[in-house]
Amino acid sequence: MNRSQDTVSNRLIRAALALNAAVGRLVFASPVAYVYNPLQYAWGPHRDYLGRYGEGVKQVMFLGMNPGPFGMVQTGVPFGEVATVRDWLGLRGPVGRPDRQHPARPVTGFACKRSEVSGRRLWGLFADRFGSPNAFFARHIVLNYCPLAFIEKSGRNRTPDKLPRKEKGPLFAACDAHLSAAVAVLQPEWVIAVGDFAFQRARAVLGSCKVRVGRILHPSPANPAA
Repeated sequence: MNRSQDTVSNRLIRAALALNAAVGRLVFASPVAYVYNPLQYAWGPHRDYLGRYGEGVKQVMFLGMNPGPFGMVQTGVPFGEVATVRDWLGLRGPVGRPDRQHPARPVTGFACKRSEVSGRRLWGLFADRFGSPNAFFARHIVLNYCPLAFIEKSGRNRTPDKLPRKEKGPLFAACDAHLSAAVAVLQPEWVIAVGDFAFQRARAVLGSCKVRVGRILHPSPANPAA
């Protein structure tokens, strides 16, 4: 490989492609009725996010759980609240559609009018603290553990920890491998999990590594303490 192609961001992009291929082979049963994979239909913005902001080693990796219905599901960016991704991160691009969509959870990409509260809070914190994206990403990055969103027939979101063991096993194996690859590429001092699920997975995967694992409360509106 040409040395110029083996950049940190390109290695992250290859790791994301490998994750996409691994989870794309998985099958999920009821009560999951729809599976959204933004690494497929929103690959362009996700690739651009990694390409623009993934370069260089990072001191801190923030690790979320999985895509939110009005965040990464729409934009392909972790915690990707539309206005923040468009106006602060400066990312925008065509977003396709999942093969099957719940009628109450359509993917409209950057035309989505709903706000992902968790993403607005998290990225808003970084914008207030660092001012510019370049200042934040010089030493930090935000990734998700799992790239898939799971939706029940009712339209209710189902989180990865609620899946049955036989489905969690292969899913977690793929996500664990990606997390290990991302840490090997970025060489962070800290992985800061956003919420307890991400913390448990990071600790399980990285327990024998030198990287330190911490956590913050998930900034969901369902979590008043956050």
